[in-house]
Amino acid sequence: MSNAYAIKDLPFLTIETTAGKARSLLESAKRQMGFVPKMYGAMANEPALCEAYASGYAAFRQECRFTPLEQEVIFLAVSHWNGCNYCMAAHSFVADKMSKVPPDVTEAIRDGRPIPDGKLQALAEFTRVMLEKRGRPDETDARAFFAAGYDEKNILGIILAISVKTISNYTNHVFHTPVDEVFQDRVWPSAA
Repeated sequence: MSNAYAIKDLPFLTIETTAGKARSLLESAKRQMGFVPKMYGAMANEPALCEAYASGYAAFRQECRFTPLEQEVIFLAVSHWNGCNYCMAAHSFVADKMSKVPPDVTEAIRDGRPIPDGKLQALAEFTRVMLEKRGRPDETDARAFFAAGYDEKNILGIILAISVKTISNYTNHVFHTPVDEVFQDRVWPSAA
């Protein structure tokens, strides 16, 4: 979007260019990822935002009863819906290298096609429905999700994932965050 607002006065912070809580959050990101992703450098300008993201992300990963594969399906579905090039690249990389998501699953989400696995397709579809209907799925939507093996508690986990990804997606939108070199092989859309 050429006319979309871009943050002009805030830099991408680094461990070396910040102090206090922001520095601590960036150090934590480096311990987890091996480097500080530009997205964290953007969010650290408002430490409360960065902390909320990091805390919610960790809680979703550790406590919400989705497998790593299912987590990536949800994160990719949200990032696709929100049109976040940065998070699509980053989560495609994580799907490939860390969560071991089958390539046909990741590529289906990236391309906006149905996922070949029925249960994962139901998960991606219900995530999309939650976004599209702003958290108001109807009975038919819920029944299809439950028929795939999910439950009401999983709906709450999806709400957390949507919240976390919205923080990162919107931050990347206003910062026009360039994709880190580590994620360059997974730039999205793939024709870009």
